[in-house]
Amino acid sequence: MSGSHALVDYSGPFAAVAATCVGIAAVWSNPQRPINRLFCSFSIHVSLWLLCTSLAPVASNKLFWVRLSWAVGALFPFHLWLMKETVVRSGEPFLKKLMRGRWWLLVAVLIAGICFTEWFIQTPPAKVADLDALLGEGEEQRHKRSLVFIGCVAGIVGLLITLLVASLREMRKLVGVQRLELQLQLLGGCATGLTVMLIVVLRLIVDVPWLLRLYPIVVLTFYTVTVVAMTTSRVFNARQLLIVGVHRVVLISVVAGFAYGLDVLLADILPAPVVLLFIVGAALGLAALLNERLDRFFEIYPQGKVARQAAFGVAQRERTIEGLATAFRGVLTGWGNADIALILSGNKQSVGSGALQLEGEGPVLRTMREMRWATPERLMRERSTPDRDAVREFLTAQRLGVLVVEEGLALTVLVGVGPGASRRPYTYPQVMQLTELATIIESALERAHFSAKVQHTEQLATVGVLGASLAHEIRNPLVSIKTFVQLLPNHYQDPAFRQKFFRLIGDEVNRIDQLTDQLLDLSAPRAFAALMLDLHPVLLSSLDLVTAKASHRQVELKTDFAASPDRVFTDASAVKQVMLNLCFNAIQAVDACEESRRWVAIATRNVGDRIEMTVSDGGPGIAPEIRPKLFQPFQTTKSSGFGLGLAVCSDILANLHATISVDPAESERGATFRVSFPCQPLSS
Repeated sequence: MSGSHALVDYSGPFAAVAATCVGIAAVWSNPQRPINRLFCSFSIHVSLWLLCTSLAPVASNKLFWVRLSWAVGALFPFHLWLMKETVVRSGEPFLKKLMRGRWWLLVAVLIAGICFTEWFIQTPPAKVADLDALLGEGEEQRHKRSLVFIGCVAGIVGLLITLLVASLREMRKLVGVQRLELQLQLLGGCATGLTVMLIVVLRLIVDVPWLLRLYPIVVLTFYTVTVVAMTTSRVFNARQLLIVGVHRVVLISVVAGFAYGLDVLLADILPAPVVLLFIVGAALGLAALLNERLDRFFEIYPQGKVARQAAFGVAQRERTIEGLATAFRGVLTGWGNADIALILSGNKQSVGSGALQLEGEGPVLRTMREMRWATPERLMRERSTPDRDAVREFLTAQRLGVLVVEEGLALTVLVGVGPGASRRPYTYPQVMQLTELATIIESALERAHFSAKVQHTEQLATVGVLGASLAHEIRNPLVSIKTFVQLLPNHYQDPAFRQKFFRLIGDEVNRIDQLTDQLLDLSAPRAFAALMLDLHPVLLSSLDLVTAKASHRQVELKTDFAASPDRVFTDASAVKQVMLNLCFNAIQAVDACEESRRWVAIATRNVGDRIEMTVSDGGPGIAPEIRPKLFQPFQTTKSSGFGLGLAVCSDILANLHATISVDPAESERGATFRVSFPCQPLSS
């Protein structure tokens, strides 16, 4: 009995202190919330009951402490009812709740009062001082429990069951954090009370004295789990926790049983070290295999896996920022079964999308960088601050149920999803899923931002290369215009001169206008969009921009536009940029070659359901060490430039479902690039 008494002496007070600490932590986390303050009072209530049950076995007046412990316990249903009402009717004054719960309070006080009467425990006064007789230990005394005692137990159980039914009825009307906290209350408070009553009933039926020593352990376990779950910022779904628990129990049980069986089988056959190594290896292999099978069987987070695969598909398929944002919003709404998804991206100074902009030093973005994720439920539970209130207002204004932030090297992304169709709050595992999706989104958008900047840089570089060559082309018509203007005063009366002057002025101005328009179109950053168009006219207009440079470098341009028909599904500006880049590279490649190899050839042909454009040159070809990484950024053999042109071309063409490749190296032959355009729209 000394060991049992030691358990009673120390486990009860320890549980009481722990319950009080948890209650204080609940108030400290957010003192403004009425439910947190009520948790603290409930903690003191639980602590008082635990101390009474601990003192009963060791105090001189054992009967008094037993009666007091039962009286304190009888008030638990009313306290739990107050918690339920605080969750369901959070804005109602406390005194009004008390008036509405007067019948609950009356029944609880009545049961508590009966605990101090002689009818509560039907035991002769001489034997009351005997703890074993008082607690019913022994066959003779166990049958002397009065009907009043049983009635009190039944009354407490009835109140708990009534509370359980009422809470279930209320829960059907609630959504969000209120529904979740009511669920946790049912699993915690009511389950704790009913478990204690079950121990009492079992003790009346079974002669197992140590059952009564389980009070502190059971209460502390259920109570702590409930309070921590209701006050923590991480929201958990009971079904998910149950599935994960069963998953782990099955996995551990099967692997442990397998290891034990192997140990029994091999112990007498092999040396102990060999058996140990074999068992460890076999158990690890079985655990990995079984864990994968159990994941598929239980489908713990099936929507997360589907969304992750879809996000990777979008990241691989889409190239533009607009296309990525639109596709990712579709993935997010499907993941959350929601109507709204929000993606804001930008630098450290600000993020935004359209008219919605958030400053980097503003309260929302600054607080999100500290919190990393936010839900209305988390903001309600944690201590309120002006910055967190701003985040809560932002969530309400944008109708979001969860918001996460992901920061890369150069990009900051805010990802939010509206409430799901079930209106249930997002759980912590779901928040982690969204964080993983936000990482994929941030990486893809950062790549797209980088690609757009590189593309714009390459476009400007191309314009710069054209500038010197086109200066001569623009100067020629300007000289002609200037000459005719100078001659006009002396020949104005000559009709033939005037007609020739007007025609020449118009032609030369149109020529300059076309050249400048093409330059502006090439240098302006834009999102490419595929349309059905004729390829050859686009190529011919692009050749006008290359002719001057080729002539200046004394490079021969050859063309063989053999494709017929030449109808393709692509973007004209993209074709121009790709062709100009390839042609300029080819002209630079043959610049140092002998005269017979100073040529660049452009050709087209039909290849199945596509049209292929080739750009060839007579230069030295591409070095073997460059070929494997030819279409990656910063790969170049030129003394100037960044090696971005081919990478930009590859990105542009991939977004338009076109391809670019280079022929294998051949001796005495330069490089040949092949661009393949689709003739019909392709599904993405």
